[in-house]
Amino acid sequence: MAMDTSGFVPKGNLNADSDALKSAGRKDTVKRVWSYLKNYRARIVSSLALALVSVIFTLYVPIMIGKAIDSIGTDDGVMHYLLIAAGFAASVGLSQFLMNLINNSVTYNTVRNIRDDAVAKISRLPLSFIDSHSKGDLVSRVIADADQFSEGLLLGFTQAFTGIMTIIGTLAFMLSMNVVITLVVVLVTPLSIFIARFISKRTYSMFKKQGSERGRQTGLIDEMIGNEKVVIAFSKQDDALCKFDEINEKLAECSLKAIFYSSLTNPCTRFVNAVCYALVALAGAMFCIKGGYANAVTVGTLTVFLSYANQYTKPFNEISSVISELQNALACAARVFEILDTEEEADDTDLYELSDCAGRVEIDHADFSYDPQKELIKDLNISVSPGQQVAIVGPTGCGKTTIINLLMRFYDVNGGSICVDSHDIREVTRKSLRRSYGMVLQDTWLKRGTIMDNLRVGKPDATDEEIRQAAKETGAHGFIRRLEKGYDTMIGEDGGGLSAGQKQLLCITRVMLNLPPMLILDEATSSIDTRTEMKIQSAFAKLTKGKTSFIVAHRLSTIKNADLILVMKDGRIIEKGDHNSLIRLGGFYKELYLAGSNGH
Repeated sequence: MAMDTSGFVPKGNLNADSDALKSAGRKDTVKRVWSYLKNYRARIVSSLALALVSVIFTLYVPIMIGKAIDSIGTDDGVMHYLLIAAGFAASVGLSQFLMNLINNSVTYNTVRNIRDDAVAKISRLPLSFIDSHSKGDLVSRVIADADQFSEGLLLGFTQAFTGIMTIIGTLAFMLSMNVVITLVVVLVTPLSIFIARFISKRTYSMFKKQGSERGRQTGLIDEMIGNEKVVIAFSKQDDALCKFDEINEKLAECSLKAIFYSSLTNPCTRFVNAVCYALVALAGAMFCIKGGYANAVTVGTLTVFLSYANQYTKPFNEISSVISELQNALACAARVFEILDTEEEADDTDLYELSDCAGRVEIDHADFSYDPQKELIKDLNISVSPGQQVAIVGPTGCGKTTIINLLMRFYDVNGGSICVDSHDIREVTRKSLRRSYGMVLQDTWLKRGTIMDNLRVGKPDATDEEIRQAAKETGAHGFIRRLEKGYDTMIGEDGGGLSAGQKQLLCITRVMLNLPPMLILDEATSSIDTRTEMKIQSAFAKLTKGKTSFIVAHRLSTIKNADLILVMKDGRIIEKGDHNSLIRLGGFYKELYLAGSNGH
């Protein structure tokens, strides 16, 4: 929609104006994530059970191998223990396979639910929010950040469960075998935890900044591609590339810092693990040398201990890596949750349902501005009778399209009121109000699909004959018929493949098909040639007959037959009347009309 945003100051992107993450912190983000995960508690419990089975069998494998080593040269028990170890290993593989299936299911269903909620939330947010925030950043949150979150969550499920249980299980097994050697392992462990905690605190903020810059980059790319013709027409490719390089450089810098700090965890903890392994080998060797002492250990037992030392320290390595990934995941989740926490339009289902609208519209002492610091519309008064055709004219930025936004309740007035059929529109459901209007805007909107699908948007149950008749009345039937498959021709996103005039004809036909009680035409013929415009004006005459209609136009020749012309300047109506009376008045309207005539 073409927005008339005179005096409008954007609020910036979500990253700049939101302190939700700072105040809520990671704990609140974790709670929000759990609110989604708890729907899959049964699967999570099953995954934990499989993780426990996997860990127990994994811990028994070294014991069997140790016994096989101690049995060498004594009897034929070696093969027996090795077969048991192989059975345990197979059970570990099966349990981990099933656990991964469950974890994938939980992760991707959770991310699907978050995405569903985010998109549904965006559809309920006021238009002022969408207008004042980067579209690319919102897309980045719903797509890229959700993907990053899923990767971190999946890694957490897959490695954190088994890692924690491996630590607990290994510790228990080692204690049952030799307390002294176990204490050697336990005393070294806190160093690993301290390193992981120290690094994770610094990676969270860096990953959040990385997500912020990625959102800015997505917004710029979306803007440049969406307006590629304008960029090329004004030879702004180099400027666009410079801006992209600047953001890309910042993103690279943030990403390098985040990855650098997070990558420190693994080598640091591996060093601690190596120290632990060496100490266990030394202590175990001492006990082996003691021979006949009560606490002496066999070579097989030492082998088991060395295996357990590896298994015990390895999860710390994995969990430290998981912690770094979880920092990224939580930062991404927090960015999505900021959308979900944004205040949406109030529920109006209990308000009056507008039906059988006659089309009486009254604007009484209305005040409005996009920015409280910059006044736009002040003390606006308009009274429109049912069936009256009202044209709104004036220079750019005077508030013409803003009136349309207020009539449709895309924005609410700051003061005064707007009434339809004597009902204040703030006391009417938005759906019933907007259903009472048909809109043709300067910016066309068409979806990917057939011509027929696009024309049925406003009236899904329309017959093929009704659609063709509406197209004939607007003059669209001619060019549609010449397309390769006529009304069944597929068009791309936003009407790709059609000219601007053809796209606008389709939008006009869509309204013609629906026939609502009130009409809004905002520069509806701006992209149409003079000959086609004459045909459409004839069609509009039929369409608007007996219906209240508001027409925003720059070409004053198109609104000469309007019942009432409102001339706006600086947010106020300075003249009103029909075309002839305003020309006789010799004021601002006459200047605009003569300037337009001379321009043609």
